Amino acid sequence: MAIGTAPASKKNYTAPTDTSGFKTALTSLMVLFFMMGFITCLNDILVPFLKKVFVLNYTEAALIQFCFFGAYFVMSVPSSFIVAKLGYKKGMVIGFVTAAAGCLLFLPAVSLHIYAVFLFALFILASGIVLLQVAANPYVAILGSPETASARLTLNQALNSMGTFLAPFFGSYFILSALEHATSAEAVEIPYLGLATVLLVIAFVISRLKLPVIEPEEIEENTTVGHIKKTSAWQYKHLVFGAIGIFAYVGGEVAIGSYLVNYFGLPDVAGLGEKDAAHLVAFYWGGAMVGRFLGAYLLSKIAPGKVLAFNALAVIALVSISILSKGNVAMYTMIAVGLFNSIMFPTIFTLSIKNLGAFTTQGAGILSTAIVGGAIIPLLQGTLADIPSITLRYAFIVPIICYAYIVWFGARGHKTDEELA
Repeated sequence: MAIGTAPASKKNYTAPTDTSGFKTALTSLMVLFFMMGFITCLNDILVPFLKKVFVLNYTEAALIQFCFFGAYFVMSVPSSFIVAKLGYKKGMVIGFVTAAAGCLLFLPAVSLHIYAVFLFALFILASGIVLLQVAANPYVAILGSPETASARLTLNQALNSMGTFLAPFFGSYFILSALEHATSAEAVEIPYLGLATVLLVIAFVISRLKLPVIEPEEIEENTTVGHIKKTSAWQYKHLVFGAIGIFAYVGGEVAIGSYLVNYFGLPDVAGLGEKDAAHLVAFYWGGAMVGRFLGAYLLSKIAPGKVLAFNALAVIALVSISILSKGNVAMYTMIAVGLFNSIMFPTIFTLSIKNLGAFTTQGAGILSTAIVGGAIIPLLQGTLADIPSITLRYAFIVPIICYAYIVWFGARGHKTDEELA
């Protein structure tokens, strides 16, 4: 067994022949994805306040991002074990309960004023989200025709984006306005108790729903594709290429999003203050939301690989125009990247787990592990931005390289052994 991989399950998950419950299940999952985005973004709103209360420097504050994305690297494979053993529904319930536990751990962190406890709480919260990703994403893909899997997952991700888009406005009004005058960390106790309560309520509702069961059926430990025996998800080239694609996409997206406020503050771009720049960043995420709703339709009509390659090419063009321009052109072309980012994660994910059979949960764990790109790529871009001869503007070459790989994956790298034969 390779290090860092889950053993292949002997259970091949096949969609039930009775599809009468699919609509209810997918509707419920849309609510789940919306709340994941909404709650996660509300947590992000509290981070600047905690940074101020704990009197952190930028290096210490960077540990927040590393702990969050590090959870994907550490917990994705264990999460695939849990889903393979208990099923998708129970996996989602446990994910929400784990995230709630993370929220509750913020209470001793802020009351004891110990940053290490806060980071541990953040890791537990992120671990719950990892489990939700490993359980919910393949479940959506399986609930229906394989040909429209990308469209279904994109639509659910659109609801996630809606939550991400709306949460900052809600949080600014109900949370940040109250925290502006707070003098101690105790001010966040009630908001985190509220988040934990909401997560537990969702877990209870999901546990009571009658979701379609993906019935396991015993198969041989080895899966045969052509004349080759498969004993691990790692033997599927399109999955490995897809994992690199997830690493590149999440890294590129997070790198762009992390530095937008600073980029818009450059004198030759827009010269905006942090508050005004932050308002424009909301439109970046809003573009992703609109793009996912539109993409859900397009992906049901056009081959997902072609849509993915086109969108990646569009991002390369937009970022290139931005770094070679000034003023409004530089600013708005970078904001437009969000629109084309929209379909990439769900499309790469569904193309990567296609035809994995018994190794679907292991594949989902591998893909979720690759989300660690969100910790590594932004750090690389930041390192380049600190070099005087490069600066932040030209450091955006890093995400351009990431999207260049995605163009190749969409055009050819996603094809399975059967499609290449």
